[in-house]
Amino acid sequence: MDFIFMLTRDDQTIEDCLDVMDAIESVDLQHIGFKDVGVDTATLKELNRRIKDRGATSYMEVVSTSAEACLNSARVALEVGIDRLLGGTDVDEALDIVSGSGISYYPFPGFPHDHPTKLGGNPGDVAAHCRQFMDKGCAGVDLLAYRATEADPLALVRSCKEALGGGYLIVAGSVDSPEKIHDLAAAGADAFTIGSAVFDGAYSPRKGAIRSQLEDVLAACR
Repeated sequence: MDFIFMLTRDDQTIEDCLDVMDAIESVDLQHIGFKDVGVDTATLKELNRRIKDRGATSYMEVVSTSAEACLNSARVALEVGIDRLLGGTDVDEALDIVSGSGISYYPFPGFPHDHPTKLGGNPGDVAAHCRQFMDKGCAGVDLLAYRATEADPLALVRSCKEALGGGYLIVAGSVDSPEKIHDLAAAGADAFTIGSAVFDGAYSPRKGAIRSQLEDVLAACR
């Protein structure tokens, strides 16, 4: 299962993201992402360049749940030149924006709402959305499993995995322990994101360095 390290805290890209990239240069991270808010577009472009220069796949996750803001984020993704765009629910419009760019798209299944984002919907709802998204040409989905308000998180993961077929299932939000990582792997997730839990030291509470937190997350994936 892939670990996507998000250079984010409290749903924003951290202001010193470029410095952190330098500090974690020796850590074997193959997937690195950020949010579309927190720093300016010029910084996002430089961050994306550094991610790709180290041979990793770059991700940008949409924070807003409003239609126009999500589509504007897709335009930012196009300008920045990321590899994979996560989030949003206006699938047809977002796919039109990134068409021909090489950017693959992973929208939110279910019914995301509020900020910080919560996820409404049951396993049947997310499965139906997954099938629709794959039919439209998405590469997979970005599931806010542990933000669910109406269903068991792992039931949502299993339902998505079955409905996606060969699509790539990313679980985002509130993954903060080895136990959750192991549970997600057993349920069929292909990848998960962690940001705040690393920067807050919550993943490995007895360790203080970001590198130590990251190494422990990677160890849980093996």
